[in-house]
Amino acid sequence: MSTMAKNIYLIGGSKGGVGKSLVSMATVDYLMQRDEEVLLVDADTSNPDVWKAYKDIVRTDLLDLDKADDWIELINLCDNNPECIVVINTAARNNKGVSAYGTTLNGTLSELKRKLVTLWVINRQRDSLELLKEYMDAIPDAIVHVMRNGYFGEERKFELYNSSKRRTLVEERGGLSLTFPDLADRVSDDIYSKRLSIALAAKDLPLGNRAELHRWRAAVKSLLDQLRHE
Repeated sequence: MSTMAKNIYLIGGSKGGVGKSLVSMATVDYLMQRDEEVLLVDADTSNPDVWKAYKDIVRTDLLDLDKADDWIELINLCDNNPECIVVINTAARNNKGVSAYGTTLNGTLSELKRKLVTLWVINRQRDSLELLKEYMDAIPDAIVHVMRNGYFGEERKFELYNSSKRRTLVEERGGLSLTFPDLADRVSDDIYSKRLSIALAAKDLPLGNRAELHRWRAAVKSLLDQLRHE
């Protein structure tokens, strides 16, 4: 009987500024703490913050997912590295690429023997939900979990999503609606400006910053532990 390869985790949201990069870094950090082999693909080729932080720590590739050739390369990377969990950090503009070429990946998941697990990061605005609909239509075989970014407020403030038909569909398909923990600005600013991995920041930042980062990492672990059944 054939065994499944490791999951693909795609961190989406399409629009800029919702927090995809931090969710991607948190996902890589979580997997590394579990001693998983990680292949990171950063599709934000114009501003590859995640790639800069992790290029010397894990296997990394930069791919432009607005191009058909790079979707082909993504599939080949997934096929050639079945032992690796693949984490894809998408760019703000990639909703057009997903709509155009997402079926290429969707149609290969069975042969790759991988599950595509999407962490869709939202703020409190309507376009987050509209872009989520486009994504779910383009890649219907993806498992989609919605991450309400706590930076934009507590769970109850995400009223548009909480009462939406899109949430109902996400959960009917087996997805979860989760709230991603907020990290103090001064700590996240340090991580981005100094191009630090989360593990390195946890060692090198000042004590107070490290204490906040340890609190946040524990909260992220509790959140992502909910996805381990997949």
